[in-house]
Amino acid sequence: MFLLRYIVILLIPVFAYIGLRKLAIRYSLNQKQFNLLLLLATMLTIIVILILLGRIPPTFIIAPIMVAGTFLLRNLHLVLRLLPLWNMFRTKTRTAYGSSGAQDSSSIRTRFLHMTLQHESADMDGEVLEGRFAGQALSQLSLEQLLLLADECRQDADSLQVLEAYLDRAHTQWRDNNQAYEEQAGRDTGGNSESAMDRRTALEILGLGEDAGKDDIVQAHRRLMQKMHPDRGGSDFLAKKINEARDYLLE
Repeated sequence: MFLLRYIVILLIPVFAYIGLRKLAIRYSLNQKQFNLLLLLATMLTIIVILILLGRIPPTFIIAPIMVAGTFLLRNLHLVLRLLPLWNMFRTKTRTAYGSSGAQDSSSIRTRFLHMTLQHESADMDGEVLEGRFAGQALSQLSLEQLLLLADECRQDADSLQVLEAYLDRAHTQWRDNNQAYEEQAGRDTGGNSESAMDRRTALEILGLGEDAGKDDIVQAHRRLMQKMHPDRGGSDFLAKKINEARDYLLE
């Protein structure tokens, strides 16, 4: 019985860590979220081990749980009323202070555009790098100006496809109202091959740093595909680039 207890104590941290990694992959947690969850799990694991060793009584953890459960049951109606306010507060705070950290956004740089995708909101915007609209943000341009920019971007396949992906999200009906543009796009044979993938570009697309490991790559890819998959209103081109970035880094 004594030996069995110590075997269980040794296995608890192992299974706890494995469970945390599975949760992180399933719910696409970033490194900050995973570290917080790991800290909470470590504290709980230590308490459970001390209880098994008989160093602290079981009531040390049971009593607070019972008190918290009783409080929630008595004030459940109040908690339900405050939940929408809490969600609104989180949204307002995120909007006011923005996102920070390497994993909060991804970027794609082409000849004409530097496009940025916010992971949390899936909002896209970009800066024009070349041409008559150089230095301006895409969100500042009208649809007519964006179509003029698209004509300039025909010189570079990547730039054109990135801009079309932005138009598909920002102006969902733009193709229906611009048949002439579609006909011109059909006549373009291309001749401009897409740029080759490299490590720096792949990391920028997935929003990762140089120290990213295999798990970070898999999580970033999963998180972005949840936002940018064509079946969820995303872009074929961006989904393709996200897959290329993952494949390149994992190879």
